[in-house]
Amino acid sequence: MKKKILSAILCVAMIATMAGGCTTKSPTSGGDDKKDDGGKKDSYKVGITIQSLKNDYWAGVMGKLEELMKDKGWDYTLQDCSDNSATQISQIENFITSGCDLIMVHPSDAEGVETVCQSALDAGIKVMCWDDPMTNTTANWILDNTALGNDIGKTAAAFINEHYTADKPAEVCVIGKPSTKVLLERANGIKEGLEENCDEGNYKIVAEVDGLEANEAQTNVETVLQAHPDCSVFVGVGAGAMIGSNEALLQKFGGAGKIPENVGVITTDVTPQQLESLKAGDEAVRAIVGFEGSSTDTAQACLDMFEKILKQQHLEHEQKKEGETIGSKNDFFSKRERASYT
Repeated sequence: MKKKILSAILCVAMIATMAGGCTTKSPTSGGDDKKDDGGKKDSYKVGITIQSLKNDYWAGVMGKLEELMKDKGWDYTLQDCSDNSATQISQIENFITSGCDLIMVHPSDAEGVETVCQSALDAGIKVMCWDDPMTNTTANWILDNTALGNDIGKTAAAFINEHYTADKPAEVCVIGKPSTKVLLERANGIKEGLEENCDEGNYKIVAEVDGLEANEAQTNVETVLQAHPDCSVFVGVGAGAMIGSNEALLQKFGGAGKIPENVGVITTDVTPQQLESLKAGDEAVRAIVGFEGSSTDTAQACLDMFEKILKQQHLEHEQKKEGETIGSKNDFFSKRERASYT
Protein backbone atom coordinates (compact mmCIF):
# COMPACT_ATOMS: atom_id res chain seq x y z
CA MET A 1 0.00 0.00 0.00
CA LYS A 2 1.32 3.42 -0.92
CA LYS A 3 2.39 5.66 1.89
CA LYS A 4 0.25 8.77 2.23
CA ILE A 5 1.53 11.79 4.09
CA LEU A 6 -0.21 14.99 4.97
CA SER A 7 2.39 17.38 6.26
CA ALA A 8 0.46 20.26 7.78
CA ILE A 9 2.53 23.29 8.68
CA LEU A 10 1.10 26.32 10.40
CA CYS A 11 3.40 29.21 9.59
CA VAL A 12 1.45 32.42 9.94
CA ALA A 13 2.77 35.80 10.97
CA MET A 14 0.69 38.83 11.75
CA ILE A 15 2.42 42.17 12.00
CA ALA A 16 0.41 44.99 13.52
CA THR A 17 1.71 48.46 12.70
CA MET A 18 -0.28 51.46 13.71
CA ALA A 19 -0.32 53.98 10.89
CA GLY A 20 1.16 57.38 11.99
CA GLY A 21 -13.83 41.62 -10.97
CA CYS A 22 -16.17 39.32 -9.12
CA THR A 23 -18.23 40.64 -6.21
CA THR A 24 -20.40 39.10 -3.52
CA LYS A 25 -22.25 41.00 -0.81
CA SER A 26 -23.80 40.09 2.49
CA PRO A 27 -27.59 40.14 2.77
CA THR A 28 -27.48 42.78 5.51
CA SER A 29 -27.85 46.45 4.72
CA GLY A 30 -26.48 48.11 7.83
CA GLY A 31 -23.25 50.01 8.26
CA ASP A 32 -24.44 53.53 7.48
CA ASP A 33 -23.93 54.82 11.00
CA LYS A 34 -20.18 54.37 11.30
CA LYS A 35 -18.93 55.90 14.53
CA ASP A 36 -16.21 55.53 17.10
CA ASP A 37 -17.65 53.34 19.81
CA GLY A 38 -14.37 52.16 21.30
CA GLY A 39 -14.47 48.88 19.41
CA LYS A 40 -17.54 47.58 21.30
CA LYS A 41 -19.88 46.96 18.35
CA ASP A 42 -21.18 43.46 17.70
CA SER A 43 -21.69 43.96 13.98
CA TYR A 44 -19.28 45.47 11.49
CA LYS A 45 -19.03 46.45 7.86
CA VAL A 46 -16.08 44.81 6.08
CA GLY A 47 -14.68 45.23 2.57
CA ILE A 48 -12.43 42.51 1.15
CA THR A 49 -10.45 42.66 -2.08
CA ILE A 50 -8.29 39.73 -3.16
CA GLN A 51 -6.16 38.87 -6.17
CA SER A 52 -8.35 36.16 -7.71
CA LEU A 53 -11.23 33.87 -6.81
CA LYS A 54 -10.12 31.55 -9.62
CA ASN A 55 -7.43 30.38 -7.21
CA ASP A 56 -8.85 27.22 -5.62
CA TYR A 57 -7.37 27.97 -2.22
CA TRP A 58 -8.69 31.52 -2.08
CA ALA A 59 -12.11 30.50 -3.33
CA GLY A 60 -12.34 27.94 -0.54
CA VAL A 61 -11.14 30.24 2.22
CA MET A 62 -13.31 33.16 1.14
CA GLY A 63 -16.38 30.92 0.83
CA LYS A 64 -15.90 29.80 4.43
CA LEU A 65 -15.17 33.34 5.60
CA GLU A 66 -18.43 34.53 4.02
CA GLU A 67 -20.32 31.87 5.96
CA LEU A 68 -18.70 32.96 9.22
CA MET A 69 -19.45 36.65 8.64
CA LYS A 70 -23.05 35.86 7.70
CA ASP A 71 -23.43 33.89 10.93
CA LYS A 72 -22.28 36.96 12.86
CA GLY A 73 -24.66 39.23 10.97
CA TRP A 74 -21.83 41.34 9.57
CA ASP A 75 -22.25 43.50 6.50
CA TYR A 76 -19.52 42.64 4.01
CA THR A 77 -18.49 42.98 0.38
CA LEU A 78 -16.02 40.53 -1.19
CA GLN A 79 -14.40 41.51 -4.47
CA ASP A 80 -11.97 39.87 -6.88
CA CYS A 81 -9.61 42.34 -8.58
CA SER A 82 -8.47 39.80 -11.21
CA ASP A 83 -4.87 40.54 -10.21
CA ASN A 84 -5.22 44.11 -11.50
CA SER A 85 -3.86 46.86 -9.27
CA ALA A 86 -5.94 49.67 -10.81
CA THR A 87 -9.11 47.64 -10.24
CA GLN A 88 -8.08 46.95 -6.67
CA ILE A 89 -7.43 50.63 -5.96
CA SER A 90 -10.93 51.45 -7.24
CA GLN A 91 -12.42 48.75 -5.03
CA ILE A 92 -10.68 50.13 -1.94
CA GLU A 93 -11.85 53.65 -2.81
CA ASN A 94 -15.42 52.33 -2.95
CA PHE A 95 -14.97 50.62 0.41
CA ILE A 96 -13.87 53.94 1.89
CA THR A 97 -16.86 55.76 0.41
CA SER A 98 -19.27 53.11 1.69
CA GLY A 99 -18.05 53.59 5.26
CA CYS A 100 -16.44 50.24 6.04
CA ASP A 101 -15.14 49.57 9.54
CA LEU A 102 -12.36 47.38 8.17
CA ILE A 103 -10.81 46.72 4.78
CA MET A 104 -8.84 43.56 4.08
CA VAL A 105 -6.56 43.69 1.04
CA HIS A 106 -4.74 40.78 -0.56
CA PRO A 107 -2.70 43.02 -2.83
CA SER A 108 -2.03 42.52 -6.50
CA ASP A 109 0.72 45.13 -6.10
CA ALA A 110 1.45 46.03 -2.48
CA GLU A 111 3.32 49.24 -3.31
CA GLY A 112 0.56 50.26 -5.70
CA VAL A 113 -2.15 50.26 -3.01
CA GLU A 114 -0.17 51.98 -0.24
CA THR A 115 -1.59 55.44 -1.02
CA VAL A 116 -5.23 54.38 -1.11
CA CYS A 117 -4.76 52.37 2.08
CA GLN A 118 -3.43 55.51 3.76
CA SER A 119 -6.61 57.25 2.64
CA ALA A 120 -8.59 54.52 4.38
CA LEU A 121 -6.61 55.01 7.58
CA ASP A 122 -7.14 58.76 7.35
CA ALA A 123 -10.87 58.07 7.18
CA GLY A 124 -10.70 56.12 10.44
CA ILE A 125 -10.96 52.71 8.78
CA LYS A 126 -8.90 49.74 9.96
CA VAL A 127 -6.83 48.13 7.20
CA MET A 128 -5.49 44.57 7.24
CA CYS A 129 -3.13 43.29 4.56
CA TRP A 130 -2.85 39.58 3.87
CA ASP A 131 0.49 38.31 2.53
CA ASP A 132 2.63 41.46 2.25
CA PRO A 133 4.43 43.60 4.87
CA MET A 134 2.73 46.85 3.89
CA THR A 135 3.32 50.20 5.62
CA ASN A 136 -0.07 51.95 5.51
CA THR A 137 -2.09 49.34 7.38
CA THR A 138 -3.36 48.64 10.86
CA ALA A 139 -2.10 45.06 10.69
CA ASN A 140 -0.35 42.76 8.24
CA TRP A 141 -1.01 39.02 8.30
CA ILE A 142 1.87 37.42 6.50
CA LEU A 143 3.64 34.15 5.90
CA ASP A 144 7.35 33.51 5.78
CA ASN A 145 6.98 32.28 2.22
CA THR A 146 10.63 31.32 1.88
CA ALA A 147 10.35 29.07 4.94
CA LEU A 148 7.08 27.59 3.68
CA GLY A 149 8.67 26.93 0.29
CA ASN A 150 11.65 25.32 2.00
CA ASP A 151 9.30 22.95 3.83
CA ILE A 152 7.60 22.06 0.54
CA GLY A 153 11.02 21.37 -0.99
CA LYS A 154 12.05 19.31 2.03
CA THR A 155 8.88 17.23 1.76
CA ALA A 156 9.45 16.70 -1.96
CA ALA A 157 13.07 15.73 -1.25
CA ALA A 158 11.90 12.96 1.07
CA PHE A 159 9.78 11.56 -1.77
CA ILE A 160 12.64 11.86 -4.24
CA ASN A 161 15.14 10.22 -1.88
CA GLU A 162 12.77 7.28 -1.47
CA HIS A 163 12.44 6.63 -5.20
CA TYR A 164 15.49 8.02 -6.99
CA THR A 165 19.29 7.77 -6.95
CA ALA A 166 22.17 9.57 -8.63
CA ASP A 167 22.23 6.75 -11.20
CA LYS A 168 18.58 7.41 -12.02
CA PRO A 169 17.73 10.99 -10.96
CA ALA A 170 14.23 12.39 -10.79
CA GLU A 171 13.20 14.93 -13.39
CA VAL A 172 11.47 17.72 -11.48
CA CYS A 173 9.12 20.52 -12.53
CA VAL A 174 8.62 23.53 -10.24
CA ILE A 175 5.22 25.19 -10.63
CA GLY A 176 4.93 28.79 -9.44
CA LYS A 177 4.10 32.35 -10.33
CA PRO A 178 7.27 34.48 -10.32
CA SER A 179 5.39 37.68 -11.19
CA THR A 180 3.95 37.67 -7.65
CA LYS A 181 6.61 38.57 -5.06
CA VAL A 182 5.47 36.26 -2.27
CA LEU A 183 5.10 33.33 -4.66
CA LEU A 184 8.54 33.97 -6.11
CA GLU A 185 9.86 33.77 -2.55
CA ARG A 186 7.95 30.51 -2.05
CA ALA A 187 9.30 29.00 -5.30
CA ASN A 188 12.85 30.00 -4.37
CA GLY A 189 12.30 28.36 -0.99
CA ILE A 190 11.18 25.18 -2.75
CA LYS A 191 14.39 25.05 -4.77
CA GLU A 192 16.45 25.70 -1.64
CA GLY A 193 14.61 22.91 0.18
CA LEU A 194 15.31 20.48 -2.65
CA GLU A 195 18.97 21.42 -2.81
CA GLU A 196 19.46 21.15 0.94
CA ASN A 197 17.62 17.86 1.45
CA CYS A 198 17.90 15.71 -1.68
CA ASP A 199 20.62 13.08 -1.85
CA GLU A 200 23.53 14.19 -4.00
CA GLY A 201 22.79 14.03 -7.71
CA ASN A 202 19.40 12.33 -7.46
CA TYR A 203 17.30 15.06 -9.06
CA LYS A 204 17.39 17.75 -11.73
CA ILE A 205 14.92 20.56 -12.40
CA VAL A 206 13.97 20.25 -16.06
CA ALA A 207 11.18 22.85 -16.14
CA GLU A 208 9.73 25.83 -14.24
CA VAL A 209 6.23 26.91 -15.26
CA ASP A 210 3.39 29.15 -14.08
CA GLY A 211 0.44 27.42 -12.47
CA LEU A 212 -1.32 29.25 -9.67
CA GLU A 213 -4.73 28.29 -11.05
CA ALA A 214 -5.64 24.68 -11.84
CA ASN A 215 -6.44 25.11 -15.54
CA GLU A 216 -3.21 26.99 -16.17
CA ALA A 217 -1.20 24.40 -14.24
CA GLN A 218 -2.76 21.49 -16.13
CA THR A 219 -2.06 23.08 -19.52
CA ASN A 220 1.53 23.92 -18.64
CA VAL A 221 2.24 20.52 -17.10
CA GLU A 222 0.88 18.82 -20.22
CA THR A 223 3.35 20.90 -22.23
CA VAL A 224 6.18 19.91 -19.88
CA LEU A 225 5.27 16.22 -20.26
CA GLN A 226 5.46 16.54 -24.02
CA ALA A 227 8.95 18.05 -23.84
CA HIS A 228 10.08 15.88 -20.90
CA PRO A 229 8.06 12.63 -20.91
CA ASP A 230 10.11 11.26 -17.99
CA CYS A 231 9.37 14.24 -15.73
CA SER A 232 7.95 12.59 -12.65
CA VAL A 233 7.97 14.98 -9.68
CA PHE A 234 5.93 18.19 -9.69
CA VAL A 235 6.46 20.64 -6.85
CA GLY A 236 4.28 23.74 -6.63
CA VAL A 237 3.38 26.87 -4.72
CA GLY A 238 -0.35 26.29 -4.26
CA ALA A 239 -3.52 24.25 -4.60
CA GLY A 240 -3.99 25.05 -8.28
CA ALA A 241 -0.55 23.61 -9.06
CA MET A 242 -1.50 20.35 -7.35
CA ILE A 243 -4.98 20.02 -8.80
CA GLY A 244 -3.88 20.85 -12.35
CA SER A 245 -0.75 18.71 -12.42
CA ASN A 246 -2.59 15.79 -10.81
CA GLU A 247 -5.20 15.94 -13.57
CA ALA A 248 -2.50 16.08 -16.26
CA LEU A 249 -0.83 13.00 -14.77
CA LEU A 250 -4.13 11.12 -14.44
CA GLN A 251 -4.69 11.69 -18.15
CA LYS A 252 -1.13 10.71 -19.06
CA PHE A 253 -1.24 7.40 -17.21
CA GLY A 254 -4.88 6.49 -17.86
CA GLY A 255 -6.61 7.31 -14.59
CA ALA A 256 -6.51 6.59 -10.88
CA GLY A 257 -4.68 3.48 -9.81
CA LYS A 258 -2.35 3.56 -12.82
CA ILE A 259 0.15 6.18 -11.73
CA PRO A 260 3.60 4.76 -10.85
CA GLU A 261 4.68 5.08 -7.24
CA ASN A 262 7.70 7.17 -8.22
CA VAL A 263 5.50 9.84 -9.83
CA GLY A 264 4.17 12.48 -7.49
CA VAL A 265 2.88 15.97 -6.82
CA ILE A 266 3.80 17.93 -3.69
CA THR A 267 2.48 21.45 -3.04
CA THR A 268 0.93 23.62 -0.35
CA ASP A 269 -2.60 24.74 0.65
CA VAL A 270 -5.21 22.34 2.01
CA THR A 271 -8.41 22.32 -0.05
CA PRO A 272 -11.06 19.58 0.08
CA GLN A 273 -10.16 18.47 -3.46
CA GLN A 274 -6.51 18.09 -2.52
CA LEU A 275 -7.37 16.11 0.61
CA GLU A 276 -9.70 13.80 -1.31
CA SER A 277 -6.95 13.04 -3.83
CA LEU A 278 -4.41 12.49 -1.06
CA LYS A 279 -6.64 10.17 0.95
CA ALA A 280 -7.64 8.19 -2.17
CA GLY A 281 -4.05 7.02 -2.42
CA ASP A 282 -4.30 6.07 -6.09
CA GLU A 283 -3.62 9.44 -7.71
CA ALA A 284 -0.43 11.50 -8.12
CA VAL A 285 -0.92 13.59 -4.96
CA ARG A 286 1.75 12.47 -2.47
CA ALA A 287 1.99 15.22 0.15
CA ILE A 288 0.48 18.56 1.10
CA VAL A 289 2.37 21.18 3.05
CA GLY A 290 -0.22 23.61 4.30
CA PHE A 291 -0.62 26.55 6.63
CA GLU A 292 -3.50 27.15 9.04
CA GLY A 293 -4.89 23.67 8.35
CA SER A 294 -8.08 23.47 6.27
CA SER A 295 -9.80 26.35 4.48
CA THR A 296 -12.27 26.44 7.37
CA ASP A 297 -9.42 26.79 9.87
CA THR A 298 -7.86 29.60 7.83
CA ALA A 299 -11.18 31.42 7.50
CA GLN A 300 -11.76 31.21 11.25
CA ALA A 301 -8.25 32.49 11.95
CA CYS A 302 -8.88 35.37 9.57
CA LEU A 303 -12.16 36.26 11.28
CA ASP A 304 -10.40 36.13 14.63
CA MET A 305 -7.86 38.64 13.31
CA PHE A 306 -10.68 40.88 12.08
CA GLU A 307 -12.21 40.91 15.55
CA LYS A 308 -8.90 41.60 17.29
CA ILE A 309 -8.23 44.54 14.99
CA LEU A 310 -11.77 45.93 15.18
CA LYS A 311 -11.94 45.61 18.96
CA GLN A 312 -8.42 47.03 19.28
CA GLN A 313 -7.17 44.02 21.18
CA HIS A 314 -3.53 43.55 22.08
CA LEU A 315 -1.58 41.81 19.30
CA GLU A 316 1.16 39.67 20.75
CA HIS A 317 4.60 39.12 19.28
CA GLU A 318 5.79 35.54 19.29
CA GLN A 319 7.79 34.20 16.37
CA LYS A 320 8.71 30.56 16.50
CA LYS A 321 11.58 29.31 14.38
CA GLU A 322 13.14 25.87 14.21
CA GLY A 323 14.16 25.08 17.76
CA GLU A 324 13.77 28.55 19.22
CA THR A 325 11.23 31.15 20.28
CA ILE A 326 11.72 34.87 19.87
CA GLY A 327 9.38 37.17 21.71
CA SER A 328 8.98 40.92 21.99
CA LYS A 329 6.23 43.48 22.32
CA ASN A 330 2.89 43.84 20.62
CA ASP A 331 3.62 44.13 16.92
CA PHE A 332 4.24 40.60 15.68
CA PHE A 333 2.48 37.27 16.02
CA SER A 334 3.58 33.96 14.56
CA LYS A 335 3.27 30.31 15.35
CA ARG A 336 4.31 27.14 13.65
CA GLU A 337 3.34 23.52 14.13
CA ARG A 338 3.58 20.23 12.28
CA ALA A 339 1.25 17.27 12.01
CA SER A 340 1.23 14.13 9.91
CA TYR A 341 -1.47 11.97 8.41
CA THR A 342 -0.77 8.38 7.38
